[in-house]
Amino acid sequence: MTATSVDRSVPVQSALVLHPDRSRKGDLRSAQARLAEAVGLAEALDLSVVEARIAPLRAPVPATLLGAGKVTEIAALCAGLELDVVVIDDALSPVQQRNLERAWKVKVIDRTGLILEIFARRARTREGRLQVELARLAYEASRLVRTWTHLERQRGGFGTMGGPGETQIETDRRLIAEKVAKLKRELAEVRRTRTLARRARRRVPFPTIALVGYTNAGKSTLFNRLTDAEVTAKDMLFATLDPTMRRLKLPGGRPAILSDTVGFISSLPHELVEAFRATLDEVREADIILHVRDIASPESEAEAADVREVLAELGAGEEAGQRVLEVWNKTDLLSHEARAFLAARAGREGGAVAVSAATGDGIGRLTERLAALVDEGPLLTLSLAASDGEGLAWLYRHGRVVSREAGEGDDLVVTARLDAAALARFEQLRPSALQAAAAE
Repeated sequence: MTATSVDRSVPVQSALVLHPDRSRKGDLRSAQARLAEAVGLAEALDLSVVEARIAPLRAPVPATLLGAGKVTEIAALCAGLELDVVVIDDALSPVQQRNLERAWKVKVIDRTGLILEIFARRARTREGRLQVELARLAYEASRLVRTWTHLERQRGGFGTMGGPGETQIETDRRLIAEKVAKLKRELAEVRRTRTLARRARRRVPFPTIALVGYTNAGKSTLFNRLTDAEVTAKDMLFATLDPTMRRLKLPGGRPAILSDTVGFISSLPHELVEAFRATLDEVREADIILHVRDIASPESEAEAADVREVLAELGAGEEAGQRVLEVWNKTDLLSHEARAFLAARAGREGGAVAVSAATGDGIGRLTERLAALVDEGPLLTLSLAASDGEGLAWLYRHGRVVSREAGEGDDLVVTARLDAAALARFEQLRPSALQAAAAE
């Protein structure tokens, strides 16, 4: 039984979590906070963390990452506590992982392998499972640690099966390459389907809003609060992975499409960023990005910096020209004075809204801000026949109706905002309404 394939039918495995501290002057996140996050990741994998330690690391050792003295110390600890797993909160090379397992006589898993296994457990949709499997194959290709059942070992034979044949490592590499190629073909089909769906949404010009944020910042809770959905929301790292989309009704305006995406984390494995790129295209294509922050966390600034870094890697965010609105969530965990200070600060800065997704406080302010952000089109005065209920309904669906009042005769004067795409569509559907307004 390996740590990277925890089976619920066996007893919970005991684990040591070790954070090699490479802290440098100016780091936003403390070593203790990083260790606490690593413990949370291990617990999300149902490991029983019996010990958690910080190991100062001045210079990494090529063979074992940690120095000889620390390796010996941890070996004694593993034997004394009868541990099953040691989680290293850092990236290990295949050689380092193998050497540490030999020295400690337990399974060793690094940060990348830990996150990949959590993703593998939590993915529910076919697309999510394909993406995680592709990421795991990319990670495994450099290691070939022989933990997967589909990598069957070549057996010896007689007669026509004789001869040197392929070495085992060549067989494994070929099997992995074939599997990767198959997964990429399947994901290409998924990407094509997603692109078609995105084009269909563009034909109905609803603005799109993407929720992003550090894992456990409360994105799913906020998503449920805004859309009355029932997406899984737990106080756990990576509680939800698969993207979800729902219609969001903005006050006095047209509907928007709100998408909930996978949470980000510091040192997010490159394999996962690449594998989830098709899903995260929704973030790149969004009209507005809502950056959800756990404002009650002492690591809020560091977590926000990590999210911006991942957005930049994806080619999204403010640097890519997108509008980003910060949502300072979990204000219910703060004191009354702290909440008042944050509300005043958000008002001054203008680029943030303080809310509590759990209690609903501030949600009204947030939807008003979103309505204002999507209403960037010109303010138009339109003339419709009072009996033209279909045209009026169209304006409510695709724009923001500011006011409507009786005009001359049976006419109805409507003041509304439409973006460029909606305006062009309305000109085709009701050219006389615009002409009548221009004549006035």
